[in-house]
Amino acid sequence: MPEHSTQPITKTPLARREERLAWGLLAPTLTSVALVVLLPLLAIFWISFKPISLADLRPPAPIVKESLRGAEDKLRIEYRVRNSSRTKPIFDVTLTDQLPDLVTLTEAVPELCTVNGAQLTCKFERLEPGYNEKFALPVQADDEDAAEETVEGSEPSVTGTADNILTNFQFTLENFARIFDADEFWAVIGVTLFYTFFGTVGAIVVGLFAAMLLNKSFRGQGILRGLYLFPYVAPVIAVAFSWLILFDPFSGSANALLVQMGVTDQAINFFGERPLALIMVTVFEIWRYFPLSFLFILARMQSIDVEMYEAADMDGASPFQKFWYLSLPQLVGILSVLFLLRFIWTFNKFDDIFLLTGGNAGTRTLTVSVYEQAFAVSNIGAGAAVAVVIFLCLVTFSLLFFRFISQEEGL
Repeated sequence: MPEHSTQPITKTPLARREERLAWGLLAPTLTSVALVVLLPLLAIFWISFKPISLADLRPPAPIVKESLRGAEDKLRIEYRVRNSSRTKPIFDVTLTDQLPDLVTLTEAVPELCTVNGAQLTCKFERLEPGYNEKFALPVQADDEDAAEETVEGSEPSVTGTADNILTNFQFTLENFARIFDADEFWAVIGVTLFYTFFGTVGAIVVGLFAAMLLNKSFRGQGILRGLYLFPYVAPVIAVAFSWLILFDPFSGSANALLVQMGVTDQAINFFGERPLALIMVTVFEIWRYFPLSFLFILARMQSIDVEMYEAADMDGASPFQKFWYLSLPQLVGILSVLFLLRFIWTFNKFDDIFLLTGGNAGTRTLTVSVYEQAFAVSNIGAGAAVAVVIFLCLVTFSLLFFRFISQEEGL
């Protein structure tokens, strides 16, 4: 057998120039992806390992305010210095200010301060958490009004160093321990999976039936297709409140109709009772997002060769047989893609549930938990930890999807 050469292939100068050009053209896209996707993702992972609250988003900083107080022999320039943080000290604080030419010092400055010409410098070794103190410089001025305007128009500068929990290298697993130890965490996982799976499958099935109904030419077809798109293109806040008004237990039309028909003796709180509230938000998800599946499936149906259906008609195939043996095999690819996309989008869905129930009555999903931890409880670290759990769940689902489903369908 002839021996194969193992020498590496040498790129020509033209190939190297083309490679550099390709990377140069891709650089803006790669940079945009890194800025829009990767950096926020890394930031969430970073924050999830830190006990950060809303107050910690603003790093500790010294704050100083200057004002002219009193009159005549009691005239003075007051400086109020405080620490913006109630938990972290600030070190090596230096306050500098340019004294106005219209005023003259009448007494010696405090021990912490020095005056060099018209420049005032005050140094504080440490500002304790919640530190708030003021000191005054007695002065005199010929024109007090002009001096007040000058003082109010100037801004003293202040510098200092403090430990910033956002940027230091102290990490903890406290956030993950807190969310996993919570009694309702696994219930929230179950609600999320129920809402995501049945919302995704329901939207695809309803979209499939809608596409089959409109895969024919008839009068008014364009108008009907436009009406089918209404739930998807309408503002979510408008349709959500329409559903709340429609199913309101006191004044909703749905309850009034059910009572008059004798289906129920009393009004039903559709969005306030377990497990009905979870079923209702899932039905809302199906109704709102089936048009997207409808568009994709209808476009794929109209690309199928009609000669197959003509041959099936000649062989006496029933409508169900034509759908099962001809249409469905052609739609498996687009249905798989729709399932992947809709599953990811529904898993991340927040606004629909929040507008309908606020996460109450057994409808709290992981995305609602992110909001509640980060803003209702003011624990940004725990909210980021829940977001990391969402990311890991979606990555796991995507890997399983491409491993066991897409390979079988040749995607």
